[in-house]
Amino acid sequence: MKYLLDNEETNRIRFRLIERSDFAHWLPFFLEPESFRYWNMNRQAPEVECQQWYDKQFGRYEQDKGGMNALIEKVSGRLVGHCGLLVQNVDENVELEIGYSLLPSFWNKGFASEVSKKCRDISFERNYSPSLISIISLANVPSARVAEKNGMSIEKETIYNDNSVNIFRITRDKWTLLNKTS
Repeated sequence: MKYLLDNEETNRIRFRLIERSDFAHWLPFFLEPESFRYWNMNRQAPEVECQQWYDKQFGRYEQDKGGMNALIEKVSGRLVGHCGLLVQNVDENVELEIGYSLLPSFWNKGFASEVSKKCRDISFERNYSPSLISIISLANVPSARVAEKNGMSIEKETIYNDNSVNIFRITRDKWTLLNKTS
C-alpha cells in the first residue's frame, strides 16, 4: 500500500493504519461544529459522517490511493487524529496531498505541523512525487499556517468539492533547499 506511513514516528506521534475500532475515538471530531467551520457541506448525523470517513479511508487503502494514518500519542496511547498522503484530483490534475485532521482536544499544540512535516519528508525521501500540495479553505487560517510551516506557499485559488480553496505547494527542490539551511 503505497503512500501510507504505517509504523513511522515523530517525537510525540506514532503513525499506524486506521482500524475499525478507532471509530468511537474519532467520533468526537464529528460532534464538534468547529471541525466543519471552513467547509460547505450538507451535515448528517455524526455517526453517519464518521462511518463515511472511515469507509473513504478504507477505500483509499484498497485502491492504493494513499490515505489517512491514525496518529497515536506516544505518551498516552490516545488517538490524536489522522494525517496522510492522499492521491487527489484537483483541476483535472492528479496530485499528492498532505491531509490532516485532528481531534479538537489536540488543536493548537503543534501536532499538525509535526505530522505534516513527517509526511512531506517521507514523500520526498521515497520519491513519491516532485511536489506536494495541501488543499485549504480560504478562511482556514490555522491550516494555512501549518502549510506555511511545512514550507508550502499558495500556488492558486480554485474550487474543490464546491468549496473555495487555496492550493498550497512545496516542490522537491524547495524541500532540498530547506533541508540544507536547517
